[in-house]
Amino acid sequence: MAVRDAQDRAAFAELFAHFGPRVKSFLMKSGASPDLAEECTQEVMVTLWRKSHLFDPAKASVSTWIFTIARNRKIDLLRKQRRVEPEDLPWGPEPDPDQADAIGMQQETEILGKAIAALPDKQRLLIEKAYYGELTHSEIAAQTGLPLGTIKSRIRLALDRLRHTIG
Repeated sequence: MAVRDAQDRAAFAELFAHFGPRVKSFLMKSGASPDLAEECTQEVMVTLWRKSHLFDPAKASVSTWIFTIARNRKIDLLRKQRRVEPEDLPWGPEPDPDQADAIGMQQETEILGKAIAALPDKQRLLIEKAYYGELTHSEIAAQTGLPLGTIKSRIRLALDRLRHTIG
């Protein structure tokens, strides 16, 4: 309460000394590496200091609040580690497909075009709006006035027909 109400540094030091090792241990037991657990613990404690005004003892105990922050911070850090950084992405133009691939893609495009043209008009129109117009089902419903369920059913039926036609 002293941390929340008065930004009391001595109270925060006690809180840090008590919960810091427990948070790190909790994170390591849940599969975090020692380095990740240490980094995460530091971030949890910074969050406690900065957001102490958000703590509500009527909603949870201090320990529940702290360990919830720790769990969420660990999830955030793991997601960040798994995210591909822009510098890891390949740069430059993609290699041109060889002639056989280009001809194959052209033939597949023609087959798909014929299969779409053979769909009933109600289905073809919705497929064109969804895939060529890049509209969501909700946007199509708003644009056409059709119920969302009808949009989804017709698109699903059209895709099934296309799968059977193309094979």
